[in-house]
Amino acid sequence: MCFAFEAHPPELPAGLVLPSLAGGASAERLELTSPDGTRFAAALAATPRDAGAGVLILPDVRGLYGFYAELAERFAQAGHHAIAIDYFGRTAGPPPRDESFDHMPHVLQTRLEQIQGDAAAAVATLRERTGTGPVVSVGFCFGGTQSFMAATSAELDLAGAAGFYGTLVARRPGAPTVLDHTAEIRCPILGLFGGADEAIPPDQVETFDRGLSEAGIDHEIVTYPGTPHSFFDRAFAEHAEACDDAWRCVVGFVDRVGAGARG
Repeated sequence: MCFAFEAHPPELPAGLVLPSLAGGASAERLELTSPDGTRFAAALAATPRDAGAGVLILPDVRGLYGFYAELAERFAQAGHHAIAIDYFGRTAGPPPRDESFDHMPHVLQTRLEQIQGDAAAAVATLRERTGTGPVVSVGFCFGGTQSFMAATSAELDLAGAAGFYGTLVARRPGAPTVLDHTAEIRCPILGLFGGADEAIPPDQVETFDRGLSEAGIDHEIVTYPGTPHSFFDRAFAEHAEACDDAWRCVVGFVDRVGAGARG
């Protein structure tokens, strides 16, 4: 389990919140249709600013729940339209789901091409509803892996992809191993990792970094010493400094690659 079900995303650091949205933003719950006809849930938060890039949020293993709807609102506060998606429309039906939801049987039934189809439908909706041009994916844990893999997709054609503690080696049969596909990545990458994350050893992060360099891919890898898996959570108050820095890194990354994609 990544973190407590009732957890909230860390607040944006001072200076990143648009003055007009200092009181917060509101996410709209949607039901979208994937290219294969699957209905699935999403949460969209729009910003009044002409955003440089939109954000596609790829959640952890529990899919779409309150944490990620709030996270979309945080990105809107920072000036970026954002949409978060659920993975389990094919097997679990739509949210809401409570803390008792047994997510792993549904995670095991996910397939990369289906998640990317859902992501494509979400990106199309984000653009239709907000006028967003370039889109950056931002994923967490399972979603971090999906974000790195989304960077290989010609259909998604992302401006950039960021992953918080996304596993780099498959941990279940049939799952993608990011390290096997590094050379196929088509856009800039931001990787954010915990130095005390037992699920992602430093040698794997180093291999990823080296592979991105060898492939000539614009990238930044940041490791926060002493931080665990899923450090980006307000319940880990002792990691507030890492959370603040991670916010500045990811918002700066979205700003930069969005501006670059717009030319």
